[in-house]
Amino acid sequence: MTRASLDKQPHEVAAMFDGVAKRYDVTNDVLSLGRTRAWRRAVARAVDARPGERVLDLAAGTATSSLPFAEAGALVVPCDFSLGMLREGKKRHPALPLTAGDATRLPFRDDAFDAVTISFGLRNVTDTAAALAEMRRVTRPGGRIVVCEFSHPVWRPFRTVYTEYLMRALPPVATAVSSNPDAYVYLAESIRAWPDQRGLAELMRRAGWQRPAWRDLTGGVVALHRAVKP
Repeated sequence: MTRASLDKQPHEVAAMFDGVAKRYDVTNDVLSLGRTRAWRRAVARAVDARPGERVLDLAAGTATSSLPFAEAGALVVPCDFSLGMLREGKKRHPALPLTAGDATRLPFRDDAFDAVTISFGLRNVTDTAAALAEMRRVTRPGGRIVVCEFSHPVWRPFRTVYTEYLMRALPPVATAVSSNPDAYVYLAESIRAWPDQRGLAELMRRAGWQRPAWRDLTGGVVALHRAVKP
C-alpha cells in the first residue's frame, strides 16, 4: 500500500523528521493535548516486555518510546530511518543501541525478536504491506506485534470535530510550537488518508500475522493493534 497522493518520497520524509527532532516530543505532547503519554503506557502494557526478551521498537524517533521496555528489563533496539532523530535520541539516551533502518528492509536476521512494535510510524512508511512483512520476518514464531497508530474515531459527530481539528487547528498550533510546521500539515494529511481499524487489521492478516485485533484509545483517535506470528 502506498500513499502517492501525499507526494512524499522516503528521503523527503526522513528529512522532514530530521528537521523536527529537537522539539518532536514536546510538540507531540502539545498537539495531542497531553494524550501521548497515556498512549505510550498503553503500548507498554500491550507489548508486556519481560526481562531478557528482545524487543524491536520501530520508528522510535528519539527513543522515548523505548524507555518502558528497557525499564522492564528487555533488550530493546530503538530503530528509525531519520538520522536526525537518532542523533537527538543518542544524546538523551546514550546507553540504548539506537539503530538506523528502513522498515521495509530491516537490518536484522530472521526470528531475532520476541516482540516488535511501532507507534505512529507505520503511517509514514511508503509500503505498509512490505513493512508488516518485514516485521513478521524478524519476529520469532509465536512472537507478537503491537502497532499504535492514529485511526478513525468511532463516534461520528466526534469524527467530524476531529477532522476539523486536524486540518484547521493543527497547522497554527504547530506553527507556534514546532521548528517545522509544514511537517505537521503533512502528518495531518497522512492521518486522514490512513485506513480505519478494520482496514489495518486486514493488512496485518494479509502480511501473515495471526489473530489481528485492536483496541480503541481516546474514542478511536488512536487504535492499538495486536497480532502474533504463526
